[in-house]
Amino acid sequence: PRWGIAFKYPAQQATSVVKDVEFSVGRTGTIPPVAKLEPVFCGGVTISNVTLHNFEEIGRLGLRVGDRVLIERAGEVIPKVIKVVERMKNGAAIVPPSKCPDCGGPVTQEEGMVAYRCDNVSCPAPLRRTLEHFASRSAMDIGGLGDVAVDQLVRKELLKDVSDIYGLTKE
Repeated sequence: PRWGIAFKYPAQQATSVVKDVEFSVGRTGTIPPVAKLEPVFCGGVTISNVTLHNFEEIGRLGLRVGDRVLIERAGEVIPKVIKVVERMKNGAAIVPPSKCPDCGGPVTQEEGMVAYRCDNVSCPAPLRRTLEHFASRSAMDIGGLGDVAVDQLVRKELLKDVSDIYGLTKE
């Protein structure tokens, strides 16, 4: 209501060390970098993974593997790297993948865009993510069709499209 006032607590912060950076393929084919951290307790949860969004953000932070970073839970939910607190002298640079981590296809960055994408139109990762999203509670709410079941059905080539869900039989 117009008369209401919301009080927001300051975000809780913690420091951790970046152990590694992994890449996954999203449902639109983008390949976001994810930092693997030494587990740290922050805001009531233990955080061991933090999205780095894109390589422009990595460049802005000047982030390298081995650096000690300050993280916070943005909106008390999503962990985010705020800044590098301590740099490692021999830390490994984080470079974009040249091959898709899922299918091994070529990865490109469109001119003027920050995201890297898998160029393989047959890459199974975007299909899996799309099916997981479609079956999720906030979409069609298909019970029992989680990430493990979707992965098995895509690997066995029983699902090649969202519409194939409706052709599945008990067998």
